[in-house]
Amino acid sequence: MKLWGRSAWPLQVALLVALVMLCVDPLSAGSRNHRGPTVSYQVKQGTCEVVAIHRCCNKNKIEERSQTVKCSCFPGQVAGTTNARPSCVEASIVAQKWWCHMQPCMDGEECKVLPDLTGWSCSTGNKVKTTKVTR
Repeated sequence: MKLWGRSAWPLQVALLVALVMLCVDPLSAGSRNHRGPTVSYQVKQGTCEVVAIHRCCNKNKIEERSQTVKCSCFPGQVAGTTNARPSCVEASIVAQKWWCHMQPCMDGEECKVLPDLTGWSCSTGNKVKTTKVTR
């Protein structure tokens, strides 16, 4: 069997469909009811779990990632980011937009709050990862 011969066309079609699906903007979580009921489960108190991951490339070849997280935080805490992972953080950090106080970057990365206070960036060398907070 040739890898790209006539008999391999179903494989080629499957690869093309998979590639297209990776670079198509994901639907918002609120419009996914056509996929059936969602599973409801409890998250351990004081922890967060990623329940959905979205990844895409825009026309400038910049990779865009987003994730949906379910948290069960203690009183006085809200969902945040610590060491590049979802976590429960003190509510005052988020309320006052002191993003770098929750230590959102990985070890060795420098944290800077964005000028408009909508998020932060983590940088090391010439690599910069920007996070914008949406509600």
